[in-house]
Amino acid sequence: MNDTAPVDDAAELTRHIETRYHARHRAQLPVLAELAEKVETVHAGDANVPAGLSALLRQLTGDMEVHMKKEELILFPAIRKGGMPGIEAPIAVMRADHADHDVEVQQIRQMTGGPTLPDGACRTWTALYSGLEEFIADLEEHMRLENDILFPQFEPGGRAGG
Repeated sequence: MNDTAPVDDAAELTRHIETRYHARHRAQLPVLAELAEKVETVHAGDANVPAGLSALLRQLTGDMEVHMKKEELILFPAIRKGGMPGIEAPIAVMRADHADHDVEVQQIRQMTGGPTLPDGACRTWTALYSGLEEFIADLEEHMRLENDILFPQFEPGGRAGG
């Protein structure tokens, strides 16, 4: 899924990110962590089991919640007011968080082989990998919207019209 419809207004883009991506990540991650724990438990000893995935997803849940709260409570309100002096600092923190999330996504891909289901995977394993693919696509689009469209408008040399 790729929400590439142009959003001219930065304030509107922040609202779109909150309602489309933040809300979705908050719904997705706890379910994925539970599915991963079930797969790890039921299929312990299987060479294909993504051992440690549930712990990684729980860590990512916490990391993303902190990240999203920083956006919702600090950065996005400032953007909705047209920016603020020093806004580059919280944007730099968000970009660093995004780089960390990229690393976590790579860890998920490594643990799950893509994700690629093993032959004869059960329904839970199938649901987990399908959900991971959807989550990763959502997260990558979320980060792209911020990194490539939203943030440059408020960084030196990138500000549209000012």
